[in-house]
Amino acid sequence: MAVYTPGQVVEETGFSLDTLRYYERIGLLEPVGRNAAGQRRFSEEDVSWLGMIRCLRDTGMPIAEMLRFAQLVRQGEHTIGDRIALLEEHDRKVEEQIADLRQKQGAIQRKIQYYKDVRTMRDMLPEQAS
Repeated sequence: MAVYTPGQVVEETGFSLDTLRYYERIGLLEPVGRNAAGQRRFSEEDVSWLGMIRCLRDTGMPIAEMLRFAQLVRQGEHTIGDRIALLEEHDRKVEEQIADLRQKQGAIQRKIQYYKDVRTMRDMLPEQAS
């Protein structure tokens, strides 16, 4: 079984050391194992879990909801329905965010085209004498 140093986990997940410690302290990450010298050593399972947390965080899930999800996972398979419901609700919110971003992207693209049209029109005008 592979073990990862905190530095390797930072590299793999993009979370800072402070964030990893915080997630462990609040229970979002289960207590991390330690070697004989007392240094943290993360398992493949820890890194995989942090990948899921990264996904949820990057898509805007609040920490309270991530904690609820972690709690459900730890409670066992009888909570799968609740996990599905929680993730489906989050997915709906992500879809709304994407739709909103698409609208804003459309406005940006229209402004780009406007400026290209202005530049084209300007370039078509005869040069004025100085």
